[in-house]
Amino acid sequence: MNQIHKIAVLGGGGRTGLRLVNQLLDQGFQLKLLLRKPEDFKIQNPLIEIVKGDALDADVVEHLLEGCDAVISTVGQRKGEPLVASQATTNIINAVARRKNDSENFRYILLAGLNVDTPFDKKGIETQKATDWMKATFPDIHADRQKSYALLLASEVSWTMVRVPFIEFVETKGEIKINLADSPGSKISAADIAYFLIAQLTDETYVRKAPFISN
Repeated sequence: MNQIHKIAVLGGGGRTGLRLVNQLLDQGFQLKLLLRKPEDFKIQNPLIEIVKGDALDADVVEHLLEGCDAVISTVGQRKGEPLVASQATTNIINAVARRKNDSENFRYILLAGLNVDTPFDKKGIETQKATDWMKATFPDIHADRQKSYALLLASEVSWTMVRVPFIEFVETKGEIKINLADSPGSKISAADIAYFLIAQLTDETYVRKAPFISN
């Protein structure tokens, strides 16, 4: 796997994204952040380069990935706004495909809910209940995130989709449980999510896989 120095981040202004940004900075990575409202972003650091724009804009995403060795996305769906998951994934996959020489080694790591289904799942009662609730309550959002997974499968990108249960927005770090077939728990801290996402930059265990993680 190639050395990773500079990372593109989508969703860095969100509650999980902020923890991701801070942990990446603590590890000395250079960052290129895509922000719709840079004026609202409070973290100031010489390692950060800000790109103003939207993940729905293919040209902006292409510019974001220029000079980067990997991309991490914690983008979530905003209420009342256009569906973002599959379009952002499409834009990233296309931008990676146009890279010269290193497109297969470029890492794409993204966050998703436990409602996404894969052919390898053996979801237990609680995980299936949460999946069914999401499908019934937010069918369009669920379908859009499911489409993202299908797009990843059809691509040649070295991706990892990290599926999580209820997120606790705390700084506490604990034991991270990992399972490819079912969510091993009902909650996880945002700090642990950030830690696991960063670990995937250099860990090939879950390349082109969609692990569940929990505390």
